[in-house]
Amino acid sequence: MTPTSDPIFERIIAGDIVDPLEEEKDAYRRKIVLTCADDIEMKPVHWLWERRIAEGELALLAGPPGVGKSTISGAEWVAWITTGTMKGRYFGQPKGVIIAATEDSWEHTIKPRLVGAGADLKRVFRCEVFTREEVHASLSLPLDIPALSKQIKAYDVKLVILDPLMSRVSGSLDTHKDQEVRQALEPLTAMAKESDCAFLGLIHTNKSNNTDPLKAIMASAAFGAVARTVLFAVKDPMDEKVSNVGIVKSNLSSIWDVPTYRYRIENRRVGGTDADPINTGVVVWMGDSDRTIGETLETGTAEGGAPAVEEAAAWLSDYLTMNGGTSPSQEIKKEGSKVGISLSTMDRARKRLKLDTISEGMPRKTTWQIPGYVQPFNLKELDTTKPF
Repeated sequence: MTPTSDPIFERIIAGDIVDPLEEEKDAYRRKIVLTCADDIEMKPVHWLWERRIAEGELALLAGPPGVGKSTISGAEWVAWITTGTMKGRYFGQPKGVIIAATEDSWEHTIKPRLVGAGADLKRVFRCEVFTREEVHASLSLPLDIPALSKQIKAYDVKLVILDPLMSRVSGSLDTHKDQEVRQALEPLTAMAKESDCAFLGLIHTNKSNNTDPLKAIMASAAFGAVARTVLFAVKDPMDEKVSNVGIVKSNLSSIWDVPTYRYRIENRRVGGTDADPINTGVVVWMGDSDRTIGETLETGTAEGGAPAVEEAAAWLSDYLTMNGGTSPSQEIKKEGSKVGISLSTMDRARKRLKLDTISEGMPRKTTWQIPGYVQPFNLKELDTTKPF
């Protein structure tokens, strides 16, 4: 039976069925199209930021409150893009950025951050929404996607920051339900591809001590599933003033050789007067971390974080000092276990102290040594029979 001869279909067309089930309507309006794989053109991935944020895709920056997600993305990375210094496809080519933010004030927080980071303010745009009645509203997905697409093309925008992403999802959709989250995000990703613009959504993490970064993301798992890349920021368990940011998921490339960066945020004056200064937080980059984000989370939860490692580092420093600055690693681990230091915590203590690791002999014997350690002069060992 063809669709045109189906009696239900004919009654719908004739208007006899005023309100049929939506599923029945869709069954006749939808069609399936098959495309041969051989006819599909392969395309390279173009990176806005090398192997972290891809052009035409949705990326996430997740992390708990207090790690400066808005500062590193909404100021530092914006500065790189608007001045053409972000290492990627547009290096040397300044591009525009749109920021849709609800939690921070533009006058008191966002613009001072941009000034502190050195962004080109003429290429940064605040995103606001007004109804036909000129009522101020918030950007809502997927409702405002067509209008946003026009602005992206008009102002040569290559990054849109949604801060936070959860507040951009329509209030009629439940952010804890995968299907409803996809209703908001999948049209967004389609528009991102069509406009060759990257989207970065900032999202908080839940309060559980989860060592899996993707499982720590708040609300529906669909947020992490739809995003092609996920970056994660977390406090460094070795130093509460320092944070780490790295990539924890990518459907577009390998993540294992992409370094995790350490940074801290310092207060800096960017305007005003001595009596009424305008201060903001600026990012100070501190080089690569020797741990992945997963290892950092594990250190901060399973091993008790900074206190456990600091105590182990203090014990290890004392032990080596008492043993001439160097000792076989097996002996160190054996003695450390007697005082309750696990192997993983001991290894992190070794990294914290930046000990020299020397492996030699057959069979191989590994020793840990304090860098540049000079053994104290011992008068008892002095050979008094020889002249100085």
